[in-house]
Amino acid sequence: MTAATTLPDLGPLWMPFTANREFKKNPRLLVSAQGMYYTTHDGRRVLDGIAGLWCCNAGHCHPKIVEAVREQAGKLDYVTAFQMGHPQAFELAARVAELAPGSLDHVFFVNSGSEAVDTALKIAVGYHRLRGEGQRTRFIGRERGYHGVGFGGISVGGMVANRKMFGGVMLNGVDHLPHTHNLEHNAYSRGSPAWGAHLADELERIVALHDASTIAAVIVEAVPGSTGVLPPPQGYLERLRAICDKHGLLLIFDEVITGFGRTGGNFAAQTFGVQPDIITIAKGLTSGVVPMGGVVVDKRIYDAYMTGPEFAVEFFHGYTYSNHPLATAAGIAALDVYRDEDLFARGRKLAPVFEQALHGLKGCRHVIDVRNIGLMGAVELAPRAGQPTVRAMDVLRGCYEKGVLVRTAGDTVVLTPSLIISESEITQIAETLRSVIQTVA
Repeated sequence: MTAATTLPDLGPLWMPFTANREFKKNPRLLVSAQGMYYTTHDGRRVLDGIAGLWCCNAGHCHPKIVEAVREQAGKLDYVTAFQMGHPQAFELAARVAELAPGSLDHVFFVNSGSEAVDTALKIAVGYHRLRGEGQRTRFIGRERGYHGVGFGGISVGGMVANRKMFGGVMLNGVDHLPHTHNLEHNAYSRGSPAWGAHLADELERIVALHDASTIAAVIVEAVPGSTGVLPPPQGYLERLRAICDKHGLLLIFDEVITGFGRTGGNFAAQTFGVQPDIITIAKGLTSGVVPMGGVVVDKRIYDAYMTGPEFAVEFFHGYTYSNHPLATAAGIAALDVYRDEDLFARGRKLAPVFEQALHGLKGCRHVIDVRNIGLMGAVELAPRAGQPTVRAMDVLRGCYEKGVLVRTAGDTVVLTPSLIISESEITQIAETLRSVIQTVA
Protein backbone atom coordinates (compact mmCIF):
# COMPACT_ATOMS: atom_id res chain seq x y z
CA MET A 1 0.00 0.00 0.00
CA THR A 2 1.40 3.38 -1.02
CA ALA A 3 0.43 6.81 0.20
CA ALA A 4 -2.56 8.40 -1.50
CA THR A 5 -1.83 10.86 -4.29
CA THR A 6 -3.40 14.30 -4.20
CA LEU A 7 -6.00 14.62 -6.94
CA PRO A 8 -5.15 17.05 -9.75
CA ASP A 9 -7.61 19.54 -11.21
CA LEU A 10 -9.87 17.24 -13.25
CA GLY A 11 -11.78 20.02 -15.00
CA PRO A 12 -9.73 20.96 -18.11
CA LEU A 13 -9.20 17.47 -19.56
CA TRP A 14 -11.77 16.26 -22.12
CA MET A 15 -11.50 12.49 -21.80
CA PRO A 16 -11.94 10.17 -24.82
CA PHE A 17 -14.74 7.57 -24.93
CA THR A 18 -15.64 8.50 -21.35
CA ALA A 19 -18.68 9.79 -19.50
CA ASN A 20 -16.72 12.86 -18.39
CA ARG A 21 -19.22 14.20 -15.85
CA GLU A 22 -19.72 10.87 -14.13
CA PHE A 23 -15.98 10.14 -14.07
CA LYS A 24 -15.03 13.47 -12.52
CA LYS A 25 -17.50 12.89 -9.71
CA ASN A 26 -15.98 9.46 -8.98
CA PRO A 27 -12.52 9.40 -10.58
CA ARG A 28 -10.57 6.19 -11.19
CA LEU A 29 -6.95 7.37 -11.37
CA LEU A 30 -4.03 5.00 -11.95
CA VAL A 31 -0.60 6.29 -10.98
CA SER A 32 1.79 3.40 -11.62
CA ALA A 33 1.93 -0.10 -13.08
CA GLN A 34 4.08 -3.21 -13.00
CA GLY A 35 3.50 -6.56 -14.64
CA MET A 36 -0.18 -7.45 -14.33
CA TYR A 37 -1.08 -4.71 -11.85
CA TYR A 38 -1.93 -1.02 -11.68
CA THR A 39 -1.69 1.07 -8.52
CA THR A 40 -4.51 3.54 -7.95
CA HIS A 41 -4.18 7.10 -6.66
CA ASP A 42 -5.40 5.92 -3.27
CA GLY A 43 -2.79 3.15 -3.04
CA ARG A 44 -4.77 0.04 -4.07
CA ARG A 45 -3.47 -2.64 -6.42
CA VAL A 46 -5.75 -3.45 -9.35
CA LEU A 47 -5.29 -6.54 -11.53
CA ASP A 48 -5.38 -5.45 -15.17
CA GLY A 49 -7.77 -7.73 -17.03
CA ILE A 50 -7.59 -5.81 -20.32
CA ALA A 51 -3.85 -5.32 -21.00
CA GLY A 52 -4.24 -1.57 -20.78
CA LEU A 53 -6.47 -1.42 -23.85
CA TRP A 54 -5.67 -4.66 -25.68
CA CYS A 55 -2.08 -3.45 -25.99
CA CYS A 56 0.25 -4.31 -23.07
CA ASN A 57 0.81 -7.87 -24.27
CA ALA A 58 4.08 -8.20 -22.31
CA GLY A 59 2.55 -6.66 -19.19
CA HIS A 60 3.27 -3.22 -17.78
CA CYS A 61 6.68 -1.55 -17.56
CA HIS A 62 8.65 -4.56 -18.77
CA PRO A 63 12.23 -3.67 -17.80
CA LYS A 64 13.75 -4.55 -21.19
CA ILE A 65 11.29 -2.34 -23.08
CA VAL A 66 11.62 0.49 -20.56
CA GLU A 67 15.40 0.38 -20.78
CA ALA A 68 15.36 0.35 -24.59
CA VAL A 69 13.21 3.49 -24.65
CA ARG A 70 15.31 5.20 -21.98
CA GLU A 71 18.53 4.47 -23.87
CA GLN A 72 17.06 5.62 -27.19
CA ALA A 73 15.80 8.89 -25.66
CA GLY A 74 19.34 9.75 -24.65
CA LYS A 75 20.83 8.89 -28.03
CA LEU A 76 18.39 9.96 -30.76
CA ASP A 77 15.13 11.61 -29.76
CA TYR A 78 13.69 12.40 -33.18
CA VAL A 79 14.42 12.26 -36.89
CA THR A 80 12.06 13.08 -39.73
CA ALA A 81 10.81 10.12 -41.74
CA PHE A 82 10.61 12.27 -44.88
CA GLN A 83 13.71 11.66 -47.02
CA MET A 84 15.66 10.60 -43.92
CA GLY A 85 15.89 7.46 -41.83
CA HIS A 86 17.47 5.77 -38.84
CA PRO A 87 18.57 2.13 -38.48
CA GLN A 88 15.96 1.01 -35.94
CA ALA A 89 13.05 1.80 -38.27
CA PHE A 90 14.42 -0.56 -40.91
CA GLU A 91 15.21 -3.22 -38.31
CA LEU A 92 11.70 -3.13 -36.87
CA ALA A 93 10.11 -3.30 -40.33
CA ALA A 94 12.18 -6.38 -41.13
CA ARG A 95 11.22 -8.00 -37.84
CA VAL A 96 7.50 -7.35 -38.40
CA ALA A 97 7.69 -8.63 -41.98
CA GLU A 98 9.34 -11.80 -40.70
CA LEU A 99 6.35 -12.42 -38.42
CA ALA A 100 3.74 -11.64 -41.09
CA PRO A 101 2.15 -14.38 -43.21
CA GLY A 102 3.17 -15.28 -46.75
CA SER A 103 4.27 -12.47 -49.04
CA LEU A 104 3.25 -9.61 -46.75
CA ASP A 105 6.77 -8.24 -46.54
CA HIS A 106 6.70 -4.42 -46.49
CA VAL A 107 5.68 -2.20 -43.58
CA PHE A 108 4.58 1.46 -43.49
CA PHE A 109 4.75 2.80 -39.92
CA VAL A 110 2.27 5.27 -38.45
CA ASN A 111 1.34 6.28 -34.89
CA SER A 112 -1.93 4.49 -34.09
CA GLY A 113 -4.48 1.99 -35.26
CA SER A 114 -6.72 4.75 -36.59
CA GLU A 115 -3.89 6.09 -38.74
CA ALA A 116 -3.04 2.56 -39.85
CA VAL A 117 -6.57 2.02 -41.16
CA ASP A 118 -6.75 5.32 -43.04
CA THR A 119 -3.31 4.59 -44.49
CA ALA A 120 -4.38 1.11 -45.60
CA LEU A 121 -7.44 2.51 -47.35
CA LYS A 122 -5.30 5.02 -49.24
CA ILE A 123 -2.80 2.33 -50.19
CA ALA A 124 -5.62 0.17 -51.56
CA VAL A 125 -7.08 2.93 -53.73
CA GLY A 126 -3.66 3.93 -55.00
CA TYR A 127 -2.78 0.34 -55.85
CA HIS A 128 -5.77 -0.04 -58.14
CA ARG A 129 -5.11 3.34 -59.76
CA LEU A 130 -1.53 2.33 -60.50
CA ARG A 131 -2.88 -0.82 -62.15
CA GLY A 132 -5.11 1.22 -64.42
CA GLU A 133 -8.31 0.64 -62.43
CA GLY A 134 -8.74 4.05 -60.86
CA GLN A 135 -12.51 3.58 -60.72
CA ARG A 136 -12.07 1.13 -57.85
CA THR A 137 -12.67 3.55 -54.96
CA ARG A 138 -15.45 1.87 -52.98
CA PHE A 139 -14.87 0.05 -49.68
CA ILE A 140 -16.86 -2.70 -48.00
CA GLY A 141 -16.78 -2.79 -44.20
CA ARG A 142 -18.91 -4.70 -41.75
CA GLU A 143 -21.65 -3.90 -39.26
CA ARG A 144 -20.32 -3.65 -35.69
CA GLY A 145 -16.80 -3.24 -37.05
CA TYR A 146 -14.37 -0.86 -35.37
CA HIS A 147 -11.55 0.60 -37.43
CA GLY A 148 -10.50 3.58 -35.37
CA VAL A 149 -11.86 7.10 -35.36
CA GLY A 150 -10.46 8.73 -38.49
CA PHE A 151 -13.00 9.63 -41.14
CA GLY A 152 -11.93 6.63 -43.18
CA GLY A 153 -12.14 4.34 -40.19
CA ILE A 154 -15.62 5.42 -39.09
CA SER A 155 -16.81 5.21 -42.70
CA VAL A 156 -15.85 1.55 -43.09
CA GLY A 157 -16.63 0.86 -39.43
CA GLY A 158 -20.06 -0.21 -38.35
CA MET A 159 -20.49 1.00 -34.78
CA VAL A 160 -23.48 3.32 -34.77
CA ALA A 161 -22.45 5.56 -31.87
CA ASN A 162 -19.14 6.34 -33.60
CA ARG A 163 -20.85 7.23 -36.88
CA LYS A 164 -24.12 8.97 -36.17
CA MET A 165 -22.83 12.53 -35.65
CA PHE A 166 -20.67 12.44 -38.77
CA GLY A 167 -22.88 10.80 -41.39
CA GLY A 168 -22.76 13.75 -43.76
CA VAL A 169 -18.98 13.90 -44.01
CA MET A 170 -17.92 10.25 -44.25
CA LEU A 171 -16.46 8.55 -47.32
CA ASN A 172 -18.89 8.10 -50.19
CA GLY A 173 -19.95 4.74 -51.52
CA VAL A 174 -19.10 2.56 -48.54
CA ASP A 175 -21.25 -0.51 -47.96
CA HIS A 176 -21.30 -2.98 -45.10
CA LEU A 177 -21.51 -6.73 -44.62
CA PRO A 178 -23.82 -8.00 -41.88
CA HIS A 179 -22.19 -8.85 -38.57
CA THR A 180 -22.02 -12.47 -37.45
CA HIS A 181 -23.34 -12.24 -33.89
CA ASN A 182 -26.54 -14.23 -33.36
CA LEU A 183 -27.45 -15.42 -29.88
CA GLU A 184 -30.04 -17.87 -31.20
CA HIS A 185 -27.41 -19.80 -33.15
CA ASN A 186 -24.05 -19.26 -31.51
CA ALA A 187 -24.48 -18.27 -27.86
CA TYR A 188 -21.85 -19.80 -25.56
CA SER A 189 -19.67 -20.94 -28.43
CA ARG A 190 -16.13 -21.81 -27.51
CA GLY A 191 -13.79 -20.33 -30.07
CA SER A 192 -15.19 -19.88 -33.56
CA PRO A 193 -18.91 -20.70 -33.71
CA ALA A 194 -20.11 -23.39 -36.09
CA TRP A 195 -22.94 -21.21 -37.43
CA GLY A 196 -22.54 -18.15 -39.65
CA ALA A 197 -20.06 -18.84 -42.45
CA HIS A 198 -22.85 -18.27 -44.97
CA LEU A 199 -23.00 -14.61 -43.95
CA ALA A 200 -19.81 -14.06 -45.95
CA ASP A 201 -21.85 -14.77 -49.08
CA GLU A 202 -23.52 -11.39 -48.57
CA LEU A 203 -20.39 -10.00 -50.18
CA GLU A 204 -21.55 -11.51 -53.49
CA ARG A 205 -24.81 -9.58 -53.21
CA ILE A 206 -22.96 -6.35 -52.45
CA VAL A 207 -20.61 -6.91 -55.37
CA ALA A 208 -23.56 -7.50 -57.68
CA LEU A 209 -25.22 -4.30 -56.44
CA HIS A 210 -22.23 -2.01 -56.93
CA ASP A 211 -20.25 -3.95 -59.58
CA ALA A 212 -16.86 -5.38 -58.70
CA SER A 213 -15.10 -2.85 -60.93
CA THR A 214 -15.96 -0.07 -58.46
CA ILE A 215 -14.72 -1.81 -55.29
CA ALA A 216 -11.19 -1.38 -54.01
CA ALA A 217 -11.17 -3.49 -50.86
CA VAL A 218 -13.02 -5.31 -48.14
CA ILE A 219 -11.90 -4.50 -44.60
CA VAL A 220 -12.82 -6.57 -41.54
CA GLU A 221 -11.39 -7.18 -38.11
CA ALA A 222 -10.11 -10.74 -37.99
CA VAL A 223 -11.91 -10.85 -34.64
CA PRO A 224 -14.13 -7.85 -33.92
CA GLY A 225 -13.03 -6.66 -30.50
CA SER A 226 -14.40 -3.26 -29.55
CA THR A 227 -17.94 -4.40 -30.27
CA GLY A 228 -17.62 -7.20 -27.71
CA VAL A 229 -15.33 -9.99 -29.06
CA LEU A 230 -17.06 -11.78 -31.94
CA PRO A 231 -14.95 -14.74 -33.11
CA PRO A 232 -15.47 -15.39 -36.84
CA PRO A 233 -17.63 -18.40 -37.71
CA GLN A 234 -15.80 -21.47 -38.94
CA GLY A 235 -15.05 -20.99 -42.65
CA TYR A 236 -16.23 -17.36 -42.74
CA LEU A 237 -12.88 -15.70 -43.40
CA GLU A 238 -12.03 -18.33 -45.99
CA ARG A 239 -15.21 -17.46 -47.91
CA LEU A 240 -14.40 -13.76 -47.80
CA ARG A 241 -10.94 -14.52 -49.20
CA ALA A 242 -12.37 -16.63 -52.03
CA ILE A 243 -14.94 -13.99 -53.03
CA CYS A 244 -12.32 -11.22 -52.98
CA ASP A 245 -10.07 -13.32 -55.20
CA LYS A 246 -12.94 -14.00 -57.59
CA HIS A 247 -13.66 -10.29 -58.09
CA GLY A 248 -10.20 -8.76 -57.78
CA LEU A 249 -10.84 -7.08 -54.43
CA LEU A 250 -8.14 -6.53 -51.84
CA LEU A 251 -8.81 -8.08 -48.43
CA ILE A 252 -7.67 -6.03 -45.44
CA PHE A 253 -7.49 -7.56 -41.97
CA ASP A 254 -7.58 -5.02 -39.17
CA GLU A 255 -5.30 -6.72 -36.62
CA VAL A 256 -4.72 -3.73 -34.38
CA ILE A 257 -6.18 -5.81 -31.54
CA THR A 258 -5.41 -9.37 -32.67
CA GLY A 259 -1.78 -8.92 -33.70
CA PHE A 260 1.21 -10.10 -31.66
CA GLY A 261 -0.04 -13.18 -29.91
CA ARG A 262 -3.56 -12.22 -28.88
CA THR A 263 -5.16 -15.20 -30.68
CA GLY A 264 -2.17 -17.51 -30.28
CA GLY A 265 -0.40 -16.87 -33.58
CA ASN A 266 1.82 -14.00 -34.66
CA PHE A 267 -1.32 -12.62 -36.28
CA ALA A 268 -4.89 -13.87 -36.41
CA ALA A 269 -4.34 -14.44 -40.15
CA GLN A 270 -2.09 -17.34 -39.18
CA THR A 271 -4.41 -18.52 -36.42
CA PHE A 272 -7.24 -18.86 -38.94
CA GLY A 273 -5.08 -19.85 -41.91
CA VAL A 274 -6.31 -17.03 -44.16
CA GLN A 275 -3.88 -14.62 -45.82
CA PRO A 276 -5.12 -11.07 -46.46
CA ASP A 277 -3.47 -8.59 -48.81
CA ILE A 278 -2.99 -5.94 -46.13
CA ILE A 279 -2.80 -6.08 -42.33
CA THR A 280 -3.12 -3.09 -40.01
CA ILE A 281 -1.25 -3.22 -36.71
CA ALA A 282 -0.68 -1.14 -33.55
CA LYS A 283 -1.18 -1.79 -29.79
CA GLY A 284 0.92 -4.92 -29.19
CA LEU A 285 3.55 -3.72 -31.66
CA THR A 286 5.22 -1.83 -28.79
CA SER A 287 3.31 -3.57 -25.97
CA GLY A 288 1.62 -0.20 -25.50
CA VAL A 289 4.77 1.51 -24.23
CA VAL A 290 5.02 4.13 -27.01
CA PRO A 291 2.23 4.88 -29.53
CA MET A 292 2.90 3.21 -32.87
CA GLY A 293 0.97 1.52 -35.67
CA GLY A 294 1.69 0.19 -39.11
CA VAL A 295 0.40 -1.27 -42.34
CA VAL A 296 1.86 -4.54 -43.61
CA VAL A 297 1.35 -5.07 -47.35
CA ASP A 298 1.80 -7.82 -49.88
CA LYS A 299 4.90 -7.56 -52.04
CA ARG A 300 2.89 -7.02 -55.20
CA ILE A 301 1.24 -3.95 -53.66
CA TYR A 302 4.57 -2.40 -52.69
CA ASP A 303 6.03 -3.24 -56.11
CA ALA A 304 3.11 -1.53 -57.86
CA TYR A 305 4.12 1.73 -56.19
CA MET A 306 7.81 1.37 -57.05
CA THR A 307 7.41 2.61 -60.62
CA GLY A 308 8.37 5.80 -62.42
CA PRO A 309 11.59 7.79 -61.91
CA GLU A 310 13.68 6.74 -58.91
CA PHE A 311 13.87 10.31 -57.61
CA ALA A 312 10.07 10.66 -57.46
CA VAL A 313 8.06 10.21 -54.26
CA GLU A 314 5.95 7.08 -54.77
CA PHE A 315 3.34 7.60 -52.04
CA PHE A 316 2.38 11.08 -50.88
CA HIS A 317 1.49 10.13 -47.36
CA GLY A 318 3.08 10.04 -43.91
CA TYR A 319 3.14 11.62 -40.47
CA THR A 320 5.52 13.83 -38.51
CA TYR A 321 6.03 10.99 -36.04
CA SER A 322 6.23 8.08 -38.51
CA ASN A 323 9.20 5.81 -37.65
CA HIS A 324 9.71 7.70 -34.36
CA PRO A 325 12.98 6.54 -32.72
CA LEU A 326 11.42 5.94 -29.29
CA ALA A 327 8.56 3.95 -30.82
CA THR A 328 10.87 1.81 -32.95
CA ALA A 329 13.09 1.14 -29.91
CA ALA A 330 10.02 0.04 -27.96
CA GLY A 331 8.87 -2.11 -30.88
CA ILE A 332 12.19 -3.92 -31.28
CA ALA A 333 12.41 -4.52 -27.53
CA ALA A 334 8.80 -5.77 -27.40
CA LEU A 335 9.44 -8.25 -30.20
CA ASP A 336 12.57 -9.40 -28.35
CA VAL A 337 10.51 -9.99 -25.21
CA TYR A 338 7.80 -11.87 -27.09
CA ARG A 339 10.48 -14.12 -28.61
CA ASP A 340 12.76 -14.58 -25.61
CA GLU A 341 9.93 -15.28 -23.17
CA ASP A 342 7.96 -17.31 -25.75
CA LEU A 343 4.86 -15.29 -24.91
CA PHE A 344 2.81 -16.26 -27.95
CA ALA A 345 3.15 -19.93 -26.97
CA ARG A 346 2.29 -18.95 -23.39
CA GLY A 347 -0.89 -17.32 -24.65
CA ARG A 348 -1.82 -20.48 -26.54
CA LYS A 349 -1.22 -22.59 -23.44
CA LEU A 350 -3.34 -20.32 -21.25
CA ALA A 351 -6.22 -19.97 -23.74
CA PRO A 352 -8.03 -23.17 -22.62
CA VAL A 353 -7.69 -22.11 -18.97
CA PHE A 354 -9.10 -18.69 -19.83
CA GLU A 355 -11.92 -20.29 -21.81
CA GLN A 356 -12.90 -22.60 -18.98
CA ALA A 357 -12.88 -19.79 -16.42
CA LEU A 358 -15.08 -17.53 -18.54
CA HIS A 359 -17.55 -20.22 -19.53
CA GLY A 360 -17.88 -21.09 -15.87
CA LEU A 361 -19.93 -17.87 -15.64
CA LYS A 362 -22.72 -19.40 -17.71
CA GLY A 363 -25.84 -19.48 -15.59
CA CYS A 364 -24.89 -16.43 -13.55
CA ARG A 365 -27.56 -13.82 -13.05
CA HIS A 366 -27.95 -11.50 -16.09
CA VAL A 367 -25.44 -13.47 -18.27
CA ILE A 368 -26.82 -14.27 -21.73
CA ASP A 369 -23.63 -15.23 -23.60
CA VAL A 370 -19.94 -15.98 -23.15
CA ARG A 371 -17.48 -15.81 -26.05
CA ASN A 372 -13.74 -16.42 -26.35
CA ILE A 373 -10.83 -16.90 -28.72
CA GLY A 374 -7.21 -16.99 -27.60
CA LEU A 375 -6.85 -14.50 -24.75
CA MET A 376 -9.89 -12.50 -25.83
CA GLY A 377 -13.14 -13.00 -23.98
CA ALA A 378 -16.56 -11.44 -23.48
CA VAL A 379 -19.42 -11.90 -21.06
CA GLU A 380 -22.65 -10.43 -22.45
CA LEU A 381 -25.28 -9.24 -19.99
CA ALA A 382 -28.98 -8.69 -20.49
CA PRO A 383 -29.48 -4.92 -20.70
CA ARG A 384 -31.35 -3.21 -17.91
CA ALA A 385 -34.82 -2.17 -19.15
CA GLY A 386 -34.66 1.34 -20.56
CA GLN A 387 -31.01 1.76 -19.53
CA PRO A 388 -28.73 0.13 -22.09
CA THR A 389 -25.04 -0.12 -21.07
CA VAL A 390 -25.71 0.88 -17.44
CA ARG A 391 -25.61 -2.66 -16.01
CA ALA A 392 -22.23 -3.38 -17.59
CA MET A 393 -20.83 -0.09 -16.31
CA ASP A 394 -22.03 -1.00 -12.83
CA VAL A 395 -20.07 -4.24 -13.20
CA LEU A 396 -16.97 -2.32 -14.31
CA ARG A 397 -17.15 -0.05 -11.26
CA GLY A 398 -17.83 -2.99 -8.93
CA CYS A 399 -14.87 -4.98 -10.27
CA TYR A 400 -12.61 -1.94 -9.96
CA GLU A 401 -13.57 -1.54 -6.31
CA LYS A 402 -12.73 -5.22 -5.78
CA GLY A 403 -9.34 -4.85 -7.44
CA VAL A 404 -9.88 -6.00 -11.04
CA LEU A 405 -10.00 -3.83 -14.15
CA VAL A 406 -12.39 -4.90 -16.92
CA ARG A 407 -13.77 -3.10 -19.96
CA THR A 408 -17.28 -2.70 -21.32
CA ALA A 409 -18.68 -2.64 -24.84
CA GLY A 410 -22.35 -1.82 -24.61
CA ASP A 411 -23.75 -4.41 -22.21
CA THR A 412 -20.82 -6.75 -22.70
CA VAL A 413 -17.91 -7.07 -20.27
CA VAL A 414 -14.67 -7.58 -22.21
CA LEU A 415 -11.49 -9.26 -20.97
CA THR A 416 -8.15 -9.26 -22.81
CA PRO A 417 -5.36 -9.90 -20.31
CA SER A 418 -1.65 -9.63 -20.99
CA LEU A 419 0.11 -12.75 -22.22
CA ILE A 420 2.04 -12.93 -18.93
CA ILE A 421 -1.07 -13.59 -16.83
CA SER A 422 -1.01 -16.57 -14.46
CA GLU A 423 -3.68 -19.23 -14.02
CA SER A 424 -4.42 -17.94 -10.52
CA GLU A 425 -4.92 -14.42 -11.89
CA ILE A 426 -7.33 -15.76 -14.51
CA THR A 427 -9.27 -17.38 -11.67
CA GLN A 428 -9.23 -14.12 -9.70
CA ILE A 429 -10.66 -12.20 -12.64
CA ALA A 430 -13.44 -14.73 -13.25
CA GLU A 431 -14.41 -15.02 -9.58
CA THR A 432 -14.42 -11.26 -9.08
CA LEU A 433 -16.60 -10.89 -12.14
CA ARG A 434 -18.93 -13.59 -10.85
CA SER A 435 -19.36 -11.95 -7.46
CA VAL A 436 -20.04 -8.52 -8.93
CA ILE A 437 -22.46 -9.72 -11.62
CA GLN A 438 -24.47 -11.59 -9.03
CA THR A 439 -24.94 -8.46 -6.93
CA VAL A 440 -25.71 -5.73 -9.50
CA ALA A 441 -29.34 -4.85 -10.13
